[in-house]
Amino acid sequence: MDNSLNPDDLPSADYFSFEELLNKPERNKLEELRGFLAKEVAPNAGQWWNSGEFPHELLPKLGGLGLSTPVQQGYSHLFAGIVIAEMTRCDTSIATFFMVHHDLFVDALHRFGSEEQKNRLLDDAMHLRTTGAFALTEPEHGSDVAGGMATTATRDGDTWILNGAKRWIGNGTFCDYMLLWAKDSETGQIRGFILDATLPGVSRTRIDNKIALRTVQNADIKLEDVRVAEADRFAGISSFEDTKYLLRGSRIQVGWQAVGQQLAAFDVARRYAVERHQFGKPIAGFQLVQEQLVQMLGNTVASMGMMTRVAQLQEDEYLNPKPGRSRVDMPQAALAKSYTSARMRETVSLGRGILGGNGIVTDYGMAKVFADAEAIFTYEGSKEINTLITGRDITGISAIL
Repeated sequence: MDNSLNPDDLPSADYFSFEELLNKPERNKLEELRGFLAKEVAPNAGQWWNSGEFPHELLPKLGGLGLSTPVQQGYSHLFAGIVIAEMTRCDTSIATFFMVHHDLFVDALHRFGSEEQKNRLLDDAMHLRTTGAFALTEPEHGSDVAGGMATTATRDGDTWILNGAKRWIGNGTFCDYMLLWAKDSETGQIRGFILDATLPGVSRTRIDNKIALRTVQNADIKLEDVRVAEADRFAGISSFEDTKYLLRGSRIQVGWQAVGQQLAAFDVARRYAVERHQFGKPIAGFQLVQEQLVQMLGNTVASMGMMTRVAQLQEDEYLNPKPGRSRVDMPQAALAKSYTSARMRETVSLGRGILGGNGIVTDYGMAKVFADAEAIFTYEGSKEINTLITGRDITGISAIL
């Protein structure tokens, strides 16, 4: 490498300086997060991914950052999104764990838990002394789970009896609790339960042979006559509309993951292009490589711009709530997720190509980024389903049902 050219001295992938929109305490906290990720996660993420093992020893340190549900702690929606992007930039699996636990389970406690449930569970969950999961998807029902949910909850005095199965449940092999969704067998309404994962009748099996998010422990969950106390039913959940609130938020966060994945791809590809010599000079000096790097950067900046505007709309809605008014409803969240994940797929593909043969081994970082992008492209609604959600909104015609 030409010692006069250091990749760390080159412009950041945040090429239009979106981070400057954060206030000073948020920028300081972001730098604290970056230091933590550089020290505790980056040196180990490849090995965790290769072995398919989750680093449980990381949890007390991760909990100590004080980043659980940032908006509830007074941070902006933009900061919350950039936190997810930055975690993903370092390791998509750890970011996914964080999202499942904090943005789904802990946020559900904030939003839908009774005061007793919050007093009992919230502090431990926020500090990762206990871990949570979000059990919605089923073996035969993914995108159509709203109308096709097969898991049932039957009231029996002061308890509910749960029967059914869930699939692809992140953190499902080791979590202490799950937000478990089931259909009330009497009313047909969707209910949410705080399910102690150690209860009799709950079985958990790890899903193996994944090509993406290998550090994340996804599980198949089976429920056979599991008895849950009425005190562990989420008091504020009465229909699938409540589910949509959480899904809207997590869909937006996955849009931020698509940003983070592109930041990671650009970081790896640009460094490699500057350091890798062929034909007597860095491959970054060839026109075709520069064109690909610029395309990657353009995709990343466009995705960051869209997600930043989404965060601004969320902030306005949060600070100035109006009955019946949502600045970012599911169609907008769906567009953000579908657009950014499509740009991400192109970006990581270009990056993998720049690394040539070295792009298919995890030693160089890009293979892991490339593979993990496939999970982001699919979960929280595939690109096709999200496209149709937005299409229905702008035409008034549903192409789904």
